[in-house]
Amino acid sequence: MLAAILTSIGLALPAGLNAWIPLLVLALADRFTNQVNLASPFDFISSTPGIVIILLLLPIELIADKIPGIDHVSDIAHTFIRPVVGTVLAAAVADASGDLNMWLGAALGLGGASVAHAAKMSTRPVITVSTGGVGNPFVSMIEDVASAICSIVAIALPLLLLVVLPVLAWVMYATWKRFKRGSSRLRSLAIRSP
Repeated sequence: MLAAILTSIGLALPAGLNAWIPLLVLALADRFTNQVNLASPFDFISSTPGIVIILLLLPIELIADKIPGIDHVSDIAHTFIRPVVGTVLAAAVADASGDLNMWLGAALGLGGASVAHAAKMSTRPVITVSTGGVGNPFVSMIEDVASAICSIVAIALPLLLLVVLPVLAWVMYATWKRFKRGSSRLRSLAIRSP
């Protein structure tokens, strides 16, 4: 049961950063490994049409998230998408595991994806202001890599998430804090200049 909870949360949290990376990781894991065996109706995720849809939507979010200004619009649009994807991911894993109630998994997924998405939406404006938008693509790439790593670990070695999730949370917090300090310095310089 602990593994199912960790896998559910380990897929839902990254869905709050990028909806399509953990969905693709789960689809490929179901399709090509024995780690996950999705049951109906969740097996649509790993079907050929499901994977094609994910592969069509993934580049849109990857590109939009790297362009300052557009990334904020994308985040607003994904306010509804990311929590739903996190809910579906966690419910699918819970259902496949048989160890965790699907509705409890769905609730964990909704909560995890919503928290991660809210954290992303609250930090991006700080990063945009403190770097003049130059830092947005770099932070987006870090989020994408973190999303991929967390998703893969969630499926392959869920117990490792007990170490990976706190480390990723610390890295994201430290990055946000650094950008916030930079933003404060820029504001103080702007106030001092004539």
